[in-house]
Amino acid sequence: MSHMNRVLWLALTVSLPLLCGDNFAWKDLGDGRLELREGGKPALVYNYGPQLKPGAPADRRRCCYIFPVYTPGGLSFLDDFPRDHYHHRGLFWAWPVVETGGKRYDIWLESTAKHRSAKTPVVSVKKRQARLDAENFWEAEGKDIVRENVRLTVLPAKRGSREMDVELTWEAIGAPVTLQGSPDRGKSYGGFCARFAPREGTILRADGETLAKDEDLRPRKWAELEAVYGGKRAVLRITPDEKNPGAPYQWCLRHYGFVGASFPGRSDKVDRYTLEPGKPLTLKFRVRVSDLQ
Repeated sequence: MSHMNRVLWLALTVSLPLLCGDNFAWKDLGDGRLELREGGKPALVYNYGPQLKPGAPADRRRCCYIFPVYTPGGLSFLDDFPRDHYHHRGLFWAWPVVETGGKRYDIWLESTAKHRSAKTPVVSVKKRQARLDAENFWEAEGKDIVRENVRLTVLPAKRGSREMDVELTWEAIGAPVTLQGSPDRGKSYGGFCARFAPREGTILRADGETLAKDEDLRPRKWAELEAVYGGKRAVLRITPDEKNPGAPYQWCLRHYGFVGASFPGRSDKVDRYTLEPGKPLTLKFRVRVSDLQ
């Protein structure tokens, strides 16, 4: 991060005091990282400023995603900048094909389009829930092409589980922007995703079915990954809102540690979605993390 950016993030940190209420507390950790704690234990971090892990390629610097995420017991089980897929990042949303103005960009791997935060997210704690609202943009060739709004609502832990709602809204700026998943045959990843840390005993499930092998392009109402991390077992489930456009979604499910709800997916009728100026698209997801015995 440049000296100027560090000064900016420091100024934002100083301007945002510790915000507490009920059993939740928000705090800006500096370097563009907002941490939520519950009962004094970390629950998650939203990265609103550019992040780059030492040793990772400089062009993989990115912002506007959730990492780490913790179970109520304090277990961190997601990954960021994994060496096999440097572009994977905790809980995130991205597409390998982003087209506008006759040009194709990538906000997934090649990062020819990038997220950027418009301002410090607004955080609050009330009615036994914590909330974060962030305004971001997708930028390509120095121009904003999509306005993005993130609303994160976290509920109190209960019986070893914690749930959060992630609401994502996108609107094209100036000209239509078309989203597509992977063009690779038999795949269509791109959408709302989770990347998991190194682990043992991986179990993938979808709609109550345990999967013996990886899966693509099959519509599912929900999917989850259960595993053991340093001797502790945990599970994360993603459930798209059934009222989302195009639901139920196809999925990209990988035993190496990836769960992604593919939007718009690939079928005989649909393989792309076009964002229009003045016509925002909103997708909602419920994420549940649990400690297991």
